[in-house]
Amino acid sequence: MRNLLISVVLLFCFSVASAQTRKASINHVAIYVVDAKSSASFYQNIIGLDTIPEPFHDGKHFWLRVGEGVSMHIIEGAEKKKEYYKNQHTCFSVASVEGFIETLKKKNIPFEDREGKKSTFTVRVDGVKQLWIQDPDGYWVEINDAKE
Repeated sequence: MRNLLISVVLLFCFSVASAQTRKASINHVAIYVVDAKSSASFYQNIIGLDTIPEPFHDGKHFWLRVGEGVSMHIIEGAEKKKEYYKNQHTCFSVASVEGFIETLKKKNIPFEDREGKKSTFTVRVDGVKQLWIQDPDGYWVEINDAKE
């Protein structure tokens, strides 16, 4: 009985210590936009993200799943669109960059490579193909075919 009690106490202490030293992990990213419906439509219909329940139900918040246990929160309220740096972007991987380009062309969405050359993509030194587009508020989005 004493050994069982010691084991339970040690397990509890280890669990508490592990929880306190757990490394941080990403929960969500948020973007602040002029028109949440337009932005949500872009991320759903162009990028291919699914909606997830959000608590506000006010038409000014949209939550989208971007990975296992990770979401994007689109929040309406920005007064105007801004200019953003391309190096500060969100990246989504797709099965085929060429297939994604066909979708962009069908929907008349401009895209460019890393250097800004229109209607083309970049091939990184590791062979990953990548292109950049902007969402309705000007946030940069990279699309690539990286496997990890």
